[in-house]
Amino acid sequence: DLLVVVDVQNDFCAGGALATATGHAIVPVINKVARHFDNVVLTQDWHPRGHVSFASSHEGKQPFDTVEMPYGTQVLWPDHVVQGTPGAEFHPDLDIPHAQLVIRKGYLPHVDSYSAFRMVDGQTMTGLAGYARERNIERIFVTGIATDYCVSGLAMDAHALGFKTL
Repeated sequence: DLLVVVDVQNDFCAGGALATATGHAIVPVINKVARHFDNVVLTQDWHPRGHVSFASSHEGKQPFDTVEMPYGTQVLWPDHVVQGTPGAEFHPDLDIPHAQLVIRKGYLPHVDSYSAFRMVDGQTMTGLAGYARERNIERIFVTGIATDYCVSGLAMDAHALGFKTL
């Protein structure tokens, strides 16, 4: 079994650039659940400045507008989880010292990523599937913040890649 903890970062919590109102409330629950897993991976959204998903990168566009990209429709977001900023750091109460791996995603300037398995172009893999297979993982449990995008994207990709996904 593998627990994947998705994007528990400051910018997705109260006061962050792309906050979910109660994102921080799940942190103690995640900490408690993680203690029951030997294998834990953390994902970290990790955008460079000027990322294609930022509304500020498209003249005349506002957050939550959309644009067409070679890989499909891209929702435009406020600038968030910019590499090296406090907003990109993990929530300070996240306490999973036995996590073995951090998978960063969204780091390519011209393609977004919701899933920690592959970028939205459907081609660029992160290495998470190989890691899981090399460790003989059969079941992947998913938790985290932004269930409508990143958590669900990872869960759908895990299933599509042949893992039993919970």
